[in-house]
Amino acid sequence: MPELPEVETVRRTLTGLIKGKQIVAIGTDWEAILRDGLDEVRERLVGQTFTGVDRRGKYLLLRLTGGWTLVSHLRMEGKYMLATDHESPHARWTHVWFTFADGSELRYMDSRKFGRMNVVRTGTENVAISGLASMGPEPVATDFTVADFSAKLAKHKKAIKSVILDQSTVAGVGNIYADESLWRARIHPERPANSLTPAEVTRLHDAIIAIMAESIKLRGTTVHSYVDAQGKQGGFQDRLVVYGHQGTPCPRCGTKIEKIKVGGRGTHFCPHCQVAPTSAE
Repeated sequence: MPELPEVETVRRTLTGLIKGKQIVAIGTDWEAILRDGLDEVRERLVGQTFTGVDRRGKYLLLRLTGGWTLVSHLRMEGKYMLATDHESPHARWTHVWFTFADGSELRYMDSRKFGRMNVVRTGTENVAISGLASMGPEPVATDFTVADFSAKLAKHKKAIKSVILDQSTVAGVGNIYADESLWRARIHPERPANSLTPAEVTRLHDAIIAIMAESIKLRGTTVHSYVDAQGKQGGFQDRLVVYGHQGTPCPRCGTKIEKIKVGGRGTHFCPHCQVAPTSAE
């Protein structure tokens, strides 16, 4: 699933491709992606023009004239691309398309068909979309404070990895960046969240912010099929230390990286650098 750095990269690359383009037709071959139904989406958006693209957590917020916002969640495999000629054949897995007045076409591809789009009044998205209503702060220093993070962790006995994957704790952290952040902070992924010391909370907080920023700078991580709206892969996969590296030496201590399941999610860690919780915890 694209995590925050990947969605932010899609936002940046998509903005320049669609800003100023007027929609003249909308089509789909898998209407379930359009939560409001094709007829309603056409009624609201045909004739409108894209004015920009924002992001909140893993959600894209495509802004349009008429006071409308198209809220798009890519889920596991969603991708956008712009075809310069709307009459060109659709690539495999193309399920939604927006045809523009200039003859080009924005196409949404999704091999798993899990992605979803909602059309809402601009400014109401935090109420209309439940995932946005409950979302935590963005992982940047101006929004994501140590004090708030510490207070949230203190409420949970669950494994720390599961807590930071909860989007109400901090926005946009997924499996890849949870593993990398916990390794950098030297915290075992199964530690109860409320067992972290103040120093550990600060280290993890700082690691999340730093790793997200580093990945955004490198256009995200491509470990499966992720590409941005220009069809380009990310670069942070070359910087991954533990994710996907089970059986290889930890670059910090040389111990072999292990893989376990935490909350049903594949989890990578160093058993020496990230000490397992004791029974007392």
